[in-house]
Amino acid sequence: MKNNKKILIAIATYKEAENLENLIKEIRKFSQNLKILIINDFSGDKTQELLKNLNDKNLELIERPKKLGLGTAHKLSIFYSIKFEYDYLVTMDADFSHDPSYIPKLLEKKGPNNFIIGSRFCKGAKSDYTGLRKAISICGNYSAKKLLNIELNEITTYFRVYSVNLLKLLPFDELNSQGYSLGVKLVWLMKKIGAQLIEVPIYFKDRNKGKSKIPKLQIFVSFFDLLFIFLKNIFINQKFYLNKNNTYNFNIVCDNCQNTFFSIKKNKSTCLVCNYEKN
Repeated sequence: MKNNKKILIAIATYKEAENLENLIKEIRKFSQNLKILIINDFSGDKTQELLKNLNDKNLELIERPKKLGLGTAHKLSIFYSIKFEYDYLVTMDADFSHDPSYIPKLLEKKGPNNFIIGSRFCKGAKSDYTGLRKAISICGNYSAKKLLNIELNEITTYFRVYSVNLLKLLPFDELNSQGYSLGVKLVWLMKKIGAQLIEVPIYFKDRNKGKSKIPKLQIFVSFFDLLFIFLKNIFINQKFYLNKNNTYNFNIVCDNCQNTFFSIKKNKSTCLVCNYEKN
């Protein structure tokens, strides 16, 4: 795949060593040059050793000091793409539920004002989910769509392409949700800042190997987060969500998560990834 734009593929992982090698090999089938960023949550498996043995010059591993969760990993990928001046950020899961062969199709729709999501539920899409899992997924997406008035069939998946120009416009302090709730909030914020929302149909497969890492309480947490976003959607003016030109420092090291993305307000520094405060 030839492209003159600077593109980052970010993959959040936790105990996914048995999937990672094959996933990276599949990505490399269509591009040797795209940068792949692996954000590993202190898995305690062979992730580090495996990635080192691949000897891939365009592969980077961020090994986090403890399990900090999916939401903080995606926030990290956003700020990384901004700090290192990428044009587009691609995010995906590590378990092969997001088939990497769809990445070129998602990137075909890229543009400076576009937000693209790989959809399980739009026309032409397919999903391996059945029974209760399928019902929960459909209900969750439908509820978010109606409550937040978003014209997408798919809102919760993290198989996405962001224009980094749009990411720079986000109110960073509003990225305070966790897990899949952050994914919903990001779609909502993209709408608020005027992005063009685009769906690309995919075949969403059940994970290739290993077990799901989604916490059992995540569904309930996400539901209450959705209600909170719904209330904000009603009562807060759209202009509130544009980046307010707060002061940011991408060089301070966080004592909690070891990342370097901070918001500076009134002599207080707050880590944009894990919300750790530093006076």
